[in-house]
Amino acid sequence: MLGFTFSQTKVCTIGSGTRDVFIKSTHFEKQKDPSSPTGFDACFPLGSKINLDNVIFETGGGATNAAVTFARSGIKTSCICRVGDDDNGKTIKKVLNNDKVQTDYIQTDHNAQTGYSVILLSGTGQRSILVYRGASRSINAQTIPWSKFSKTWFYLTSLGGNRSALKTIINNVNKQNCKLAWNPGNAELAQGLDKLQLYFKQTDILIMNREEAASVCGCKPTLLKKIFNTLGKLPRIALVITDGPKGAYAHDCPNNKTYYTKALPGKRINTTGAGDAFGSAFTASIIKTNDIKLALAAGSINSLGVITNMGAKAGLFKEFPGIKKLSRIKISLAKL
Repeated sequence: MLGFTFSQTKVCTIGSGTRDVFIKSTHFEKQKDPSSPTGFDACFPLGSKINLDNVIFETGGGATNAAVTFARSGIKTSCICRVGDDDNGKTIKKVLNNDKVQTDYIQTDHNAQTGYSVILLSGTGQRSILVYRGASRSINAQTIPWSKFSKTWFYLTSLGGNRSALKTIINNVNKQNCKLAWNPGNAELAQGLDKLQLYFKQTDILIMNREEAASVCGCKPTLLKKIFNTLGKLPRIALVITDGPKGAYAHDCPNNKTYYTKALPGKRINTTGAGDAFGSAFTASIIKTNDIKLALAAGSINSLGVITNMGAKAGLFKEFPGIKKLSRIKISLAKL
């Protein structure tokens, strides 16, 4: 069990809300590229027509994906993102309402379109994303009715580098005696550890992938012990490091223990939204069970559902897994 007893009944997610189109084709040519994050590029010749295997329209964005996980976990959930005054913005709200997510606090921008992403999927499940951030980059944190969220869990995702909003959100979350789980985006992490560590210390659950964590620490991803020594003492409850098909780690900050779980087996169709799925399920489990090992198991189940389905929401669990199911997943002390 973790070192806190703060009883929570509500969650509010903050971040992006987008309209997504997933395009899958085995005709994208795979070429080696040492500078690419995966070591490969997906290429196609200009001036030609390329056959597609599948096209799926979805809603996405870290705030909306996480909100659905929390709502399906039986937690009263609100979502704060910014959309345009257009059909895509209305679709995002409708999808959230269908999952009983409160959308009263979603902001409407009359000068920008709803964010849009085109996700290009290869046959291996790896993807490249073309992003138009649109209205999602302009969340106005000053207009959020903070007094309505006393003693709430906040789940903060990427703000597209909006530093003013980031500062306002973290300051108000702590001022209102709330809890914060934070899955920062690359634009936030680019500020570097010197500027971010004050925010990390005001965070209860900090979530990032191994490459992101290494970048923030200024070391190679192979130096996992250094990553945990540097970041593990900063959050109040847990540091979560996901490692793709290799599994995930969670550091219990109050008790100074690091746990590990292997990735669950399954065919990788799409990795988009896997981080949102893991982080939100981990946080939902902490809220419901107050147990870091069960939280690792919940994150693994939810992310598996996403990577084995097309779309960032299609594979999210329909309800929170029972303790018996979570307990069957092997969790061990990490060997760093």
